[in-house]
Amino acid sequence: MFKITFKKLKNMSFLGFFMLLSSIEAQEKPNIIFILADDLGYGDLSCYGANDLQTPNIDILAKQGITFTRAYANSTVCSPSRASILTGNYPDLVGVPGVIRDMPENTWGNLRDDVVTLPQELQKLNYNTALIGKWHLGYQSPDLPNDRGFDYFKGFVGDMMDDYYTHRRAGVNWMRENNQEIDPKGHATDLFTDWTLDYLKKQKSTDKPFFLFLTYNAPHDPVQPPKKWFDKIQQREKGAPLKRQKMIAFVEHLDYNIGRILEQLNSSKLAKNTMIVFTSDNGGALHYGASNKPFSGGKGDLLEGGIRVPCLVKMPNFREEKEINEPLLLMDFYPSILQLVGGKIDEELPSEVIPEICNETQLIDGVSRDMVWMRREGHKFGGRIYYAISDGRYKLLQRNPFSGYELIDLINDPNEISPINLPKVKIALKKTLTKHIQASGKVQWQ
Repeated sequence: MFKITFKKLKNMSFLGFFMLLSSIEAQEKPNIIFILADDLGYGDLSCYGANDLQTPNIDILAKQGITFTRAYANSTVCSPSRASILTGNYPDLVGVPGVIRDMPENTWGNLRDDVVTLPQELQKLNYNTALIGKWHLGYQSPDLPNDRGFDYFKGFVGDMMDDYYTHRRAGVNWMRENNQEIDPKGHATDLFTDWTLDYLKKQKSTDKPFFLFLTYNAPHDPVQPPKKWFDKIQQREKGAPLKRQKMIAFVEHLDYNIGRILEQLNSSKLAKNTMIVFTSDNGGALHYGASNKPFSGGKGDLLEGGIRVPCLVKMPNFREEKEINEPLLLMDFYPSILQLVGGKIDEELPSEVIPEICNETQLIDGVSRDMVWMRREGHKFGGRIYYAISDGRYKLLQRNPFSGYELIDLINDPNEISPINLPKVKIALKKTLTKHIQASGKVQWQ
């Protein structure tokens, strides 16, 4: 994939850049729905090669849009990835190196107050902004969705649900509509979809474009598909282990709900001017039956299975199947969306425009980049941090905070089985990573 940063755009002719901006301004600004699944494995969609589950509705996005085969979450766990999507920056540079929890002794982040989020930027461009679903970037003001750019919020403030029907975490009800506690009945995946359909109906009657960040808890554990979905899979996939049967049912139930949204977009005519992104915050959790095939590792690992995620983009009035095999980070959607709608891009951000979204593949030939991943965590890691960095081909990684760095050739060893010894490559990647670590060390995260 060709890469373009705002700095690179400065090299365009003034006339070319003016014509680009004029074409954006002349068009109606698109609605944007960014759908984020939680712990969805790379190999857990039929459009990504799964042969034991069926996701016909999500597959529509692949058949009518762009499939990215090398999309990476910015972290291998939840809060950091969400922080990157919303800020266009590395998570440890915005104060979220690990999972944010309502546990003072075991929380590893605090989103910087001075960071301007994507919905805040879109508000400046006359967008209605909404978050429906899981937040997981703070439990009290000023770190709640309505404080960080969302006009409307209805969903779950916390991390995981202990039960998809009671919506509690350690006995606490974290369900909110804006700042008011609510106690809805039903499976969380169905509820989030119902609320989305209600929101779309209201947006149909407004003259403002909207940005909806739809963040499902599924298929994060507890893997809890509705009974009729589980019963169906037990009959269909009799040879699969029990935990895999549950995961298949859980993902297919999620796909059904995505179908409900696509159907309403089509019937209401909103689809013709709506951009849809579908992806996951990190890789699937192997111990709960997820699949990250063909890669090794899973949630919590900096191996490909922990950070490479499915990523589909359906652009307005676009019905052509396209596959992109060059790497991107989820934080790249921040500048890409802003550029698409005519917003101002902070040229100091490390995120880069995804040219396939902005129709700019002709401007600049392949610009290389380095990509950094990290995670800080308590429990068995004692608050320590571990890293990986890749230039697209070579990847230097730690498998945990206590291991040394290994160099992997991702082209010839995508399963990351056999470390190689290329001293010059290793030194160069370490040098770049060191600069990142020094920069992140200046950021308060507690």
